[in-house]
Amino acid sequence: MIYKGIYHLFYQWNPKGAVWGNIVWAHSTSTDLINWDPHPPAIFPSAPFDINGCWSGSATILPNGKPVILYTGIDPKNQQVQNIAEPKNLSDPYLREWKKSPLNPLMAPDAVNGINASSFRDPTTAWLGQDKKWRVIIGSKIHRRGLAITYTSKDFLKWEKSPEPLHYDDGSGMWECPDFFPVTRFGSNGVETSSFGEPNEILKHVLKISLDDTKHDYYTIGTYDRVKDKFVPDNGFKMDGTAPRYDYGKYYASKTFFDSAKNRRILWGWTNESSSVEDDVEKGWSGIQVISYA
Repeated sequence: MIYKGIYHLFYQWNPKGAVWGNIVWAHSTSTDLINWDPHPPAIFPSAPFDINGCWSGSATILPNGKPVILYTGIDPKNQQVQNIAEPKNLSDPYLREWKKSPLNPLMAPDAVNGINASSFRDPTTAWLGQDKKWRVIIGSKIHRRGLAITYTSKDFLKWEKSPEPLHYDDGSGMWECPDFFPVTRFGSNGVETSSFGEPNEILKHVLKISLDDTKHDYYTIGTYDRVKDKFVPDNGFKMDGTAPRYDYGKYYASKTFFDSAKNRRILWGWTNESSSVEDDVEKGWSGIQVISYA
């Protein structure tokens, strides 16, 4: 995200080793997207709602200019739940300290909503509907059906699960790190996530998912029905490994954000390596972050 002219990158990091585990939200800032300064972790396990892990999520800039983070925490029962954090000091352009809400978790599996407690993670950047309700989607699965669960909220704190998912696809397995954003059909400028488009502007939407089964990122372009809260892909693309990929090499768990300073959309992705765990441990690091924009 960009805040007060400074770019903020949050990423999953193991401060105790080169392989997965002990995950926290690392935090670095930049003024040019090339040179980065590291800061202390923004989010780390500290409360019952995330004591067993702080997993992926997304940042949203609210209309008053305040950034907030929605992220997946792992509770004492190893259930995946969704939490919120906000900056302690909004006057600090580097946002070096974050605080968690006492209302956490804001979204959690239970007997009523029937959500798979072990497959419910990675909330997107939220968007604001014409009904003034916020919407966010979260990756999940029911048996082999992969889906993007939609939640709505009037105040960004009390969230209600929608009766139907934004989109689903039978046989695709778990949908991780979903991303959903508008694009203009003509032109090269980026579009803010909550945009409805100018009067004569034709908007399409991109739904991107990371398939846990294949460890690749897939996307499809289609139409978002804002009344029914449904996404309809063009050309019948299925999210089962036959849809187009962002990248045909080692590339996974990507997310985008709208760069309001330059009116463009920035894509971040994780390039995971083919080296062995033993090699990663020996060299002391693994994986790199890659960026592209349009």
